[in-house]
Amino acid sequence: MAYKKYFTLSYDDGVLQDRRLVEIFNRYNLKCTFNVNSGFLGTDNTLIRLGKPVAHNKISPDEVSVVYAGHEVATHAKTHPDLTKISDSQVRMQIKDDMQALSELAGYEVVGHAYPGGTYDRRTADILADCGIRYARTIDSTGKFLPPDDPMMWHPTCHHGDEHIFELLQNFIDAQATDGDLLFYLWGHSYEFDFNVWGNNWEHIEKVCSMIAGKEDIVYCTNIEFLNR
Repeated sequence: MAYKKYFTLSYDDGVLQDRRLVEIFNRYNLKCTFNVNSGFLGTDNTLIRLGKPVAHNKISPDEVSVVYAGHEVATHAKTHPDLTKISDSQVRMQIKDDMQALSELAGYEVVGHAYPGGTYDRRTADILADCGIRYARTIDSTGKFLPPDDPMMWHPTCHHGDEHIFELLQNFIDAQATDGDLLFYLWGHSYEFDFNVWGNNWEHIEKVCSMIAGKEDIVYCTNIEFLNR
């Protein structure tokens, strides 16, 4: 059996900056999973990051199928609560309502998830699975290139702002999939590129994409495509 190398992306919150990010990913033929809160679609919000306001406005419902065409839409809970701090019935409502709304907007069955705030436990993971969620991403970076031991607690390789990201990318590019499939899983939020952390932040993600794209031995996929491989 010939093993393969896979690269996937995961971005949260369904914000307007996703429009620009999708354009970049499309230019480099990369595929991403976008985790959306259906209860906030079309709303305007502001976050404070590094002491400055950052736009956190959400795309409109009628944009979902257009903006994310060719990529994957996944749940992020209807209104982004900490799922570990609400009741079983509330978790079910948050997930099932999100799955139903996003499936209708995307035009296909939405079965993926990213934990709001990155908080998770066995209880919430089991409830999500019972709701029909097939995988759920955490924010616990591993720095490794391994498929998940448990798809309901799927730990990414790293955040796009990881201080070692370019070293990790080069290590992955150089790696050989001899003992099993390898996976580089990158996550983040597109609004993060609007505040100054890595110099020109949009140039940062352009550099990431240009470095990893176009490799003949790498399969570029969404989260669910990797799971279904």
